[in-house]
Amino acid sequence: MIDHVVIVGAGQAAAHTAETLRRKGHAGHITLIGDEGELPYQRPPLSKKYLAGDLEHDRLMLRSRMHYDEHRIALRLDQRVEAIDRARRSVHLADGSSLQYDALVIATGSRPRRLELPGADLAGVHYLRDMRDAQRLRADLRPGAHAVVIGGGYIGLETAATLRHLGVEVRVLELAARTMNRAVAEVVSRFYEAEHRRHGVDIELGAGITAIQGDSQGRVRAVLGADGREWRADVVVVGVGVLPNDELARDAGLECANGILVDEFCRTADPAIYAIGDCSNHPSLHYGRRIRLESVDNAVEQANTVAANLTGTVTRHDRVPWFWSDQYHHKMLIVGLSQDHDRQVLRGSPADAAFSVCYLRDGELIAVDTVNQPRDQMAARKLVAARMRPDPAKLADPKIALKDCL
Repeated sequence: MIDHVVIVGAGQAAAHTAETLRRKGHAGHITLIGDEGELPYQRPPLSKKYLAGDLEHDRLMLRSRMHYDEHRIALRLDQRVEAIDRARRSVHLADGSSLQYDALVIATGSRPRRLELPGADLAGVHYLRDMRDAQRLRADLRPGAHAVVIGGGYIGLETAATLRHLGVEVRVLELAARTMNRAVAEVVSRFYEAEHRRHGVDIELGAGITAIQGDSQGRVRAVLGADGREWRADVVVVGVGVLPNDELARDAGLECANGILVDEFCRTADPAIYAIGDCSNHPSLHYGRRIRLESVDNAVEQANTVAANLTGTVTRHDRVPWFWSDQYHHKMLIVGLSQDHDRQVLRGSPADAAFSVCYLRDGELIAVDTVNQPRDQMAARKLVAARMRPDPAKLADPKIALKDCL
């Protein structure tokens, strides 16, 4: 019998697990432990509306304190789990207390990858992962200031767009030959690069960095390039990827490799311990390989899987993932994983600011990037999940609905 479910973490995955357990009829105890002092909150707005000051603190919260009280979800906030004792099925907290569990869900998320460069610890160098990071960055900004964003991925570009909205002069430094190079097609990268430049963002591609230079007060003043160039910087924002927070699991003897290894039920090798969200590495039944995903959709769906399994409904996690990014007034949505594709088909024109890129492998539609194309995005979720094999000639014709391209 499962009575006490302990959830380590207080992000989207953790909060949704607790809530879904109650919705599915779990009558026992639920304790959610988070090392921040805040109620569980949304993270995607941190680089967008919250950083811009357009979203108030309370609206960032996933649920109110009253909601957790009414659903008998005990919150242990501003607490850190120091160790898991698998033999005794208990977790040990930094304040010296311990909690017994019948089932443990690890939802510890991820952390920003740190720059290993001289000057990386200067005042004015920021990372953006939690609410405090966004608050510190916002307090450090002023209109007309010069900001350098290191990294041209989602976080870097979303932050760059927000900084421009706030009147900051922005330069993005990206080591690769194009932005978002591991996530989207080149035509999508070039579209967003052009949009950022149109809004006044300088984008430097192939930009190697050797150091961050400070002034006599220990505050950043410039970023130094490998080619000898120097870029003025009153503020630096680093967005060069994240690492899974899997140390707690490693120390407990659970197998980890780019995250905590779980099976298709989101369960670790210890049958009483599950891992979900950014920190977990799970087998994708659809794509036939292991993946670790950083997305709200994955966090929610894995939470649903764990809650179902803990309440007696055997459930496999088999979901085609999807992701989104808002930059300026453009919405990009990605359905599926495009790695290993052997053909791309462009639908529509970037000049119209509404287009899609379809990825095929051996004739099967495996992923779709959409820019301001909600109909394509909705159809793609069904077609990719169903392993459909569309007609490439029809795919290339934007006048034919994606759902009719079979």
